[in-house]
Amino acid sequence: MKAARGIIHKIVNWEAWPFELLYMPLAIFWVGYMIRSKAVWFFTSSNPGLTFGGLEGEPKKEMYDLLPPGSFPPTFNVLPGEDVVSIRAKLSTHGVGYPFIVKPEVGGQGILLRKIDDEEALLHYHKLMRWEYIVQSLVTYPLEVSVFHIRHPNETKGIVTGFLQKIPLYVTGTGSDTLHTLVARHPKGEKRVEELYGKHKERWNEVLQDDEKYMLSYAANHNRGAQFVDLKEHIDEQLAGLFDTYSLRINDFFYGRYDIMCASIEDLKAGKNFAILEYNGCGAEPNHFYDTGYTLIGAYKEILKHWKALYQICKYNREERGIKAWPFQKGRKFLAATRKETKEMKLVDAAMG
Repeated sequence: MKAARGIIHKIVNWEAWPFELLYMPLAIFWVGYMIRSKAVWFFTSSNPGLTFGGLEGEPKKEMYDLLPPGSFPPTFNVLPGEDVVSIRAKLSTHGVGYPFIVKPEVGGQGILLRKIDDEEALLHYHKLMRWEYIVQSLVTYPLEVSVFHIRHPNETKGIVTGFLQKIPLYVTGTGSDTLHTLVARHPKGEKRVEELYGKHKERWNEVLQDDEKYMLSYAANHNRGAQFVDLKEHIDEQLAGLFDTYSLRINDFFYGRYDIMCASIEDLKAGKNFAILEYNGCGAEPNHFYDTGYTLIGAYKEILKHWKALYQICKYNREERGIKAWPFQKGRKFLAATRKETKEMKLVDAAMG
């Protein structure tokens, strides 16, 4: 009986389904767009300034090079095996102090993203990291938000289709419970106990002080246990206008999601006291359907609405601007290499702790 209830719970709790399972019923629509476009990689013409249209595997350098100076935190890249003296010099040159964030130059889903508190932690990360990575100042604004913005290439004004607050996974101490107990009691933490133990084993059996906020992850991704809060009531022309400005300034960026830290929603709308952490192209999920009251059917309608807009952008860029989709073999080789690298990164991420 208990096993049956567990199976039913997994079926009903669609937000926790694996990505592939969640999207499988919609595959026929994606294939339909391939057929209509006569191109498997039709989406690569959506954001011509991003590799593969920003579906996956795009270098973050592309993104930061396109953003206006001052719109994102101080950031620099580090190569595998780079001399520590060189890294220290870059920290000084770019004005980045501890603690800061590190993440792969190519990657996503919070894989290998870490908060680095001191040089010892940096050296540990650098020793195990086999890929080029980014060092970025830790932004301390209190709100992290996502803004999904779409603009058709022949228009100067776009729309904000999703606006939400992202709260990374954390627990709060009680003065009597261990970190392990708090994680096991957390509605999202209990589903990733093994993963979190690997990252926090040094304090796993430690009793957290009363009201102590302990961050379990700094990656505000759904697949890392983050909680999402819908902010759709704050979507207005002022918010859309801000991202219209960025969309027009960024070379050929028409479809995607901005991840931002800000002092407040009001300040963000006013274009002050915020920092763009990154933006994602056509691979960006309209993640505002998670945790915000959508039914599965409602989530599917939202996904299909975004895919239709994506197709229309690609169609215009192809037919009116001559921007062709990637050839099949080029896309196949790129995707295979990207996914092989992601698989390897996940293993290092798990081993790194």
